[in-house]
Amino acid sequence: MAEFIEVLTHGRRLKAQLKALSLEELQEVIEKMQAIAVEREEELKVENEANAERIAKIEALRKMMAEDGISVDDLGAMAEVKVRKKRAPRPPKYKIEVNGEEITWTGQGRTPKAIKERLDAGANLDDFLI
Repeated sequence: MAEFIEVLTHGRRLKAQLKALSLEELQEVIEKMQAIAVEREEELKVENEANAERIAKIEALRKMMAEDGISVDDLGAMAEVKVRKKRAPRPPKYKIEVNGEEITWTGQGRTPKAIKERLDAGANLDDFLI
């Protein structure tokens, strides 16, 4: 792509590349490039109009803020995000011992497999309270 752009922007290289084209083909290439240029100009015009509206709105807000005695720094102070504090882990509420390994559970989230198997076998959850 960079080579293509280099050919397009360098006069002698462009002339050498276009030398093989017939006059009709050359005219067709010129028309296509002019159509692209017109399209690009329209896009820039729309973008500039949108920016002009945006700038006008910003200036109107700035004027209103100046009249009310509000500065941009005041807005920044209001926008500070509160940092959520991470809560401490919950202490275990239930305990079971399987093959010498102690498995604990807070009572929240997924039930450990060992406790679930015992509950399915008819045990009561209170049997595992710490």
